[in-house]
Amino acid sequence: MSFLIMPTPAAARRLFLGRSGLVLSGAAVALLSGNDALAAVAGGDSAGDVQILNTALGAELEAIAAYQLGAESKLLQKPVLDLAVGFQGHHKEHADLLAKTITKLGGKPVAAKTKYDFPVEQLKSQADVLKFAARLEQGAVSAYLGAVPLFGNRDLAKAAASILGDEAMHWAILRQALGEAPVPSAFMV
Repeated sequence: MSFLIMPTPAAARRLFLGRSGLVLSGAAVALLSGNDALAAVAGGDSAGDVQILNTALGAELEAIAAYQLGAESKLLQKPVLDLAVGFQGHHKEHADLLAKTITKLGGKPVAAKTKYDFPVEQLKSQADVLKFAARLEQGAVSAYLGAVPLFGNRDLAKAAASILGDEAMHWAILRQALGEAPVPSAFMV
């Protein structure tokens, strides 16, 4: 029996990248990494940067809401609840940085939706919540994995890879909490 229908990692990556139709420019990634000087050198299309950054911000806001749902579900036991709240904090930091970057580029950051279409009726146990969160993190890993090699400047790719690393750690820890192998294979696809 399937827990819920989620896109495959490859489909999640295509969805994430396809929402904007653009790739992060060097300037946007440099700003994300806090390197304003590098951003100035990298240049880039501000309107395109704002669009893709807002897509990423929307995904981070969705993750924040998902972890809030899990925290408020009363299904998570104390150590797992602390873990979920910690991961939510990471997503809040990502969202804050993305919003500031969008503003630096002259754009307007997207706001969180008032309601997300989460499979609430399927979340009946701690394991259900963990599986839901793990699939979201797996999709984020896949999305960033697809974005990193698209950068021509390897220094700029490091900024996106940093977020990828955080999402991969979340996914591995959630898998371990579920009693699954934290790293299911030697390669991510």
